[in-house]
Amino acid sequence: MSEPKLSVVTVSWMTGERLMDSVKSVLATPAVDEFVFVNHVNPPATVVELRDLAAENPKFKLIETGANLGFGKGCNLGAEVATGELLLFLNPDAVLVPTAADQLMQSASQMKGEAWIIGGRILNDDGSEQRGARRGELTLRSAAVSFLGLERLMPWLGSIHWEDEQLPEALVEVPTVSGAAMLIPREVFARHGGFDERYFLHVEDIDLCRTMRNAGGRVFFEPRANILHYGGTSETSPLFVETHKAAGLVKYFWKFYPSVFERTGTVVMAVPVFLAIWARVAWHLVKNRVNRVLKREEVREPGKSRLPATRGTSASPPQQDVKRSEA
Repeated sequence: MSEPKLSVVTVSWMTGERLMDSVKSVLATPAVDEFVFVNHVNPPATVVELRDLAAENPKFKLIETGANLGFGKGCNLGAEVATGELLLFLNPDAVLVPTAADQLMQSASQMKGEAWIIGGRILNDDGSEQRGARRGELTLRSAAVSFLGLERLMPWLGSIHWEDEQLPEALVEVPTVSGAAMLIPREVFARHGGFDERYFLHVEDIDLCRTMRNAGGRVFFEPRANILHYGGTSETSPLFVETHKAAGLVKYFWKFYPSVFERTGTVVMAVPVFLAIWARVAWHLVKNRVNRVLKREEVREPGKSRLPATRGTSASPPQQDVKRSEA
C-alpha cells in the first residue's frame, strides 16, 4: 500500500517578515507533496514573490481571495483544493522542518481507520514550548480559572494550559491541540464540516477538537514533532486580533453550553473576558512603547548607564516581549 499524500494548507493575511521563511521551509520539506497557500491579503511585493513561486514550483498552489475572509474560511477553501489524503494546517509564521513532517507522518501511520487529529509541539524562538499546543478541556470553569489567574493562587484548581507539564516521550491523547500545526485526514475534516466559519480568528481549532471528540474521534499531541512558531509577526492591530479571540470564546461557549444556566454564565463571563483581553493588549502596547523610548535613549547616549555609577551596575537592555495569540 502506498504512503498517503500530504498536503500542507496555510492561510495568510498580512503575516509580516516571517512569511517567506515559512513558505520556503514547507517547499523544502520532502514529505510535503502539495502546498496550498491561501492568500487573503499581503503586500504587493510579497504577492509577486508568491506568484513567482507558484509559477516555478508545481507543488505550490496559490489561492488569492482578495479579502480577509477569516482563518477558518481560508482553511476550508484550501482543503477543498487540496488533493492529499492528509492535511497539515500550518500557520504562516511557523517553520516546518523535515524531521517534524516525518514524525507526524509516522504517527499518522499508527492510526487504524479512526477519526483523529494530531497536533505538533509548537515552540517559541527560544526553544520553550508555546502556550496552546496541548490543552485541557475548555469549559466555563477552566476559562474563568485561566483568565483570572487562579491556578497560580490555587494550584489544585488545575490549569487548562499544559505546556509546563512534563513532556511525554511519545504520542499521547489530549483534549485539545493547536491549529498552528494540526494534521487530520482530509476525508475526516470534510465529514466534520471543516472549521466552523462563524469563528473569524481563533478558537476554531479548539472547536474542531471538541467536535471531533464529541463524535467519537480522538485528538493526539506529538511531542517529537517540533515546529518553530514565531507568533506576533502579523502587521495587523493586536486589538483586532484579541477582540476576535474574545468573540470566538463567547461563540464557543454559546455553541457547546446551550442550557439557560450555561448561557447565562456565558453572558456574565463575556464582559470580564473582553476587558481582560483588552487590558492585556493595552499593557503590551505601553510596555513596548516604554522599551522603544529606552532604546532611543541608549542610541543617543551610547555606553552611558541609566543607573548611578556608584551602584556598580549598568542597566540591562529591555527584553523584547514574546507575544502569544492562544487563549
